[in-house]
Amino acid sequence: MTGSVPTGPSGIDNWPESTGNTETLACPDCDLLQVVPELPPGAKAGCARCGRTLVTQMADPIERPLALSIAALLVLILANTAPLMGLSVVGQQADTTIVGGAWEMWRQGQELTAVVVAFCAVFAPAAYLLCTLAVLLAARRPPAPRWVGELLRWAEAMQPWSMVEVMMLGILVALIKIAELATVEPDVGMYAVGVLMLLIPAIQSSFDPEAIWQRVTWADDGSLPADGAVQAVGTPDPRSAP
Repeated sequence: MTGSVPTGPSGIDNWPESTGNTETLACPDCDLLQVVPELPPGAKAGCARCGRTLVTQMADPIERPLALSIAALLVLILANTAPLMGLSVVGQQADTTIVGGAWEMWRQGQELTAVVVAFCAVFAPAAYLLCTLAVLLAARRPPAPRWVGELLRWAEAMQPWSMVEVMMLGILVALIKIAELATVEPDVGMYAVGVLMLLIPAIQSSFDPEAIWQRVTWADDGSLPADGAVQAVGTPDPRSAP
């Protein structure tokens, strides 16, 4: 294939050029321009020169992460409403939740720690799951509205802050230290947090943002691109020339 590397509306390299059921991509590592055919579900396409994975076609990019997101949201509600653990010391028993623990930190003057715990263990996972759920529901019937792209960006921004596994590690360390002083019994909330630790990575591994972007309506005419054609903004269409 001859010619220069195609560029996007802003002159950005590696802009994909789709033709029919194929897509022309430049490898991000070695810059080799090559045609990627339409892939079957679960297949991958690698660069012919350096072997870098260019495209991964998810087996089920919508329904599977949608089911996992619904399950994770329900488990998150359970993890934040059910007690994490029960403590028994000299005949006195007590239990707490994630929100209750953050509130107790606030009351004891540890405001910064309380805010960090509440944000990373409650707000960020909830925002990530709600944005992902809304994106997947809207993308089930293409074309998806343009606000799906904004929610997709918010989901990607919240993903690194969803530190459920870090919170679980802290809980386990606290259990080991308290076990010598009191009787500790894991409760429903503890098991819910453990399940949530498995569901969030499962969502991330099955979620395909590229499949979502292909279903989002275009800003110019509000429709999907016909025949996969890409037209740069501000560039006249040669087919309209006399």
